[in-house]
Amino acid sequence: MRVTFLGTGSAMPTGERFQTGILLESAGGTLLVDCGSGVLHGLRRTEVGYEGVDAVLLTHHHLDHVSDLMALLKARWLAGATELTVAGPDGTEELVTDLLGVHDYLQGRMDLSVREVGPESFSLAGFDVTGFEVRHSMYCLAYRFAESDASEESDGQSPSFVFSGDTEAFPELVEFADGAAVLAHDCSFPDSVDVDNHPTPSELGAALADADGEVGRVYLTHLYPHTDGRHDEMLDSVAERYDGEVRFASDGLSLDID
Repeated sequence: MRVTFLGTGSAMPTGERFQTGILLESAGGTLLVDCGSGVLHGLRRTEVGYEGVDAVLLTHHHLDHVSDLMALLKARWLAGATELTVAGPDGTEELVTDLLGVHDYLQGRMDLSVREVGPESFSLAGFDVTGFEVRHSMYCLAYRFAESDASEESDGQSPSFVFSGDTEAFPELVEFADGAAVLAHDCSFPDSVDVDNHPTPSELGAALADADGEVGRVYLTHLYPHTDGRHDEMLDSVAERYDGEVRFASDGLSLDID
């Protein structure tokens, strides 16, 4: 499995980071997780491109996670790649219908399939996926991914990747990610910012330490401008509570999980 961070930013632009988007590649397909502003450009910089995505999976419906969805559909239509599956939590079908209603010239241009998923296991674009409800201001799902073919070959023991979506930090989410090779977790602000619905480094470090579960490596993402110039401080804050490997994600970073 290859994981590429297309966008590691948030609703407030930093000038260096696109909004949320992660590309997953496996032998069985390619999956785009979230599609915030700038993600279409990020896709164009990959070998997959916007034409090569088999499905889009949304964690939730906040604007910085869906704002490039219609732009993606138009680019694919113009490129002749008209088949696409869009999946996400409850309300995804209504969201897509409403967006197409605003951009009505796209109606009928795409062979579009829309699925709604929940805190359950399902298959999508060559991946076995499990959803988990997290703590955010809007209903939001974290997801755990493993390659479908790899799971069959290794009796369910294939390496996995977990993306938290937007969420507060809490031990149960870390336990959901137990055994994952990589956990990409929201860490939107430094400790000096009083915030709800997103974690600070100290809160994330405490959740990682208190959980009855272990992950191979943690990448911090969904970064607001408040974090600029404070990465070392934030890593130190996590390390005061958690002794595992933690790094910052960046746009364009690719990881091979095998």
